[in-house]
Amino acid sequence: MVKLNRIYTKTGDDGTTALVSGPRRRKDDLRIEAFGTIDEANSAIGIARLHLEKDDPLDGMLMRIQNDLFDLGADLANPQTDVPDGYEPLRIVASQVDRIEADIDSLNAELDPLTSFVLPGGHPAAAHLHLARTIARRAERFMVSLDRTPGEAVGPNALKYVNRLSDFLFVAARHANDKGRADVLWVPGKNR
Repeated sequence: MVKLNRIYTKTGDDGTTALVSGPRRRKDDLRIEAFGTIDEANSAIGIARLHLEKDDPLDGMLMRIQNDLFDLGADLANPQTDVPDGYEPLRIVASQVDRIEADIDSLNAELDPLTSFVLPGGHPAAAHLHLARTIARRAERFMVSLDRTPGEAVGPNALKYVNRLSDFLFVAARHANDKGRADVLWVPGKNR
């Protein structure tokens, strides 16, 4: 159980932040960039949810994903190489990847096939989901760079999850656009 009594600690005043396992890193460290960008994607999803009906199944899927993103942030904030003996860190697991894949398949089954690339827009929820998708892709780039950095590692399920996340957000945006009927399609060379 997380308990936060005090929001400001002043420990980050020197430009560092603590990882779950204790060590401090600079706030511009690649690991901090990765989980900070996951937090940013989570916030964009929260804005998208404001534009959905609470009984919409998509809203429930997005709420589960927001919780998963806190798990992913915890996973990233606890490096694979810094785990103390006897401590079981929170990690993204295969069942979370499987669930997001099932959600993608469920939403995609209701959509017509694409005939062109989709421009971000349409319904406000769709526009915000497209924004969340691009933020998730940025987080994925940070995670891949982090994983390739000597002495660092990112769990394979975390990498799979963030890759599926952007796919989910694309399909979810189309679903929010009247199941794709209100998608704004790219017309190549339209403004030449």
